[in-house]
Amino acid sequence: MPELSPQAIAALGLAALAIPALVVSDFRQYRPGRYLFKPAAALAFLWLAWALGATESRYGQWILAGLLCSSLGDVLLMPDNRRSFLAGLVAFLCGHLCYAVAFASSHYSGTWVLVNGAAALVLLIVSLRWLLPHLDATMKGPVVLYTAVITGMLVSAGFRATQPGALLVLTGAWGFAMSDLAVARRQFVNPSPANGLWGTPLYFISQLLLAASVAIIQS
Repeated sequence: MPELSPQAIAALGLAALAIPALVVSDFRQYRPGRYLFKPAAALAFLWLAWALGATESRYGQWILAGLLCSSLGDVLLMPDNRRSFLAGLVAFLCGHLCYAVAFASSHYSGTWVLVNGAAALVLLIVSLRWLLPHLDATMKGPVVLYTAVITGMLVSAGFRATQPGALLVLTGAWGFAMSDLAVARRQFVNPSPANGLWGTPLYFISQLLLAASVAIIQS
């Protein structure tokens, strides 16, 4: 990775301040803190991608589009109601699709694609077996669709497994997917603030890793 610019360092500094503050605010259910620090944390990963040259490559442009969709999803999920949750779900679904397009590559190892794809399929099956009994009829369709799109994004990430930036891509993609389990648990299973103690930092760190990958992958 090239030497970090002052802009990239500032973005990482913002993340280092905003993410812990958001975790504490959510755990204490302090709504003003949530409305301040969640957009700030989202701004950090957008800023980092831009500072590392996301606009200069096809890969970077798709990653930036995914980050923009994710930041919109972050804002939409701040209110605690069904309508905003569904709107946020659509925004994140679009983000996963953007990432899937970014990860797709014509140069890949079939073995790694199969291994990664098998793991993604296991996550899909386990997640749906866990979640479906907790969903009402109106949410089963959207959640199944969203989970399928996440699986597709993870499979696509496997195309980068043997290329430069693979660790950032795979860790970021899988971290993002796993963080969604914390959101699902809070929304459908147990609304305990403790879900955010691991889900929130995992989500934002994963987005930062994907943002950082644009400095390495220039295709």
